[in-house]
Amino acid sequence: MVNNEKRIFEGIGWRIGAMNEQQILKRIQLLEYHQKLIVMLLNNPNLEFYKLIIENRISEQETQKFYSLCDKLSKKMEEQKAEGFVYFYPLFDEFLDSLPLNFFIKELIHSCLKQQLYEPLFKEFVKYL
Repeated sequence: MVNNEKRIFEGIGWRIGAMNEQQILKRIQLLEYHQKLIVMLLNNPNLEFYKLIIENRISEQETQKFYSLCDKLSKKMEEQKAEGFVYFYPLFDEFLDSLPLNFFIKELIHSCLKQQLYEPLFKEFVKYL
């Protein structure tokens, strides 16, 4: 590799030789995912959850795990409401234990509410912050 090319890669934070192909591919996939989210943010800068994903370098797979968790807990909450439950702290506790992401919980809940994601679930969870 020519010295100029090496300097360019090092200038953007990549150390040639320190990363294998799999690591580089993973990093490219993360950047592509974040790029898609940035394009959506251009049209709607109020998409707080997407900003949080980018700021915390969360992958698409981790985001999908989060959505699956929220789907599961939303269904549980609806079932429990139908059975007459009014106290949902055990679901909140399950959410904290299962959360596959490295978010600050308060910031995560508020960003989801601002973006209107899983509103019934997070309106309950905000009570336990």
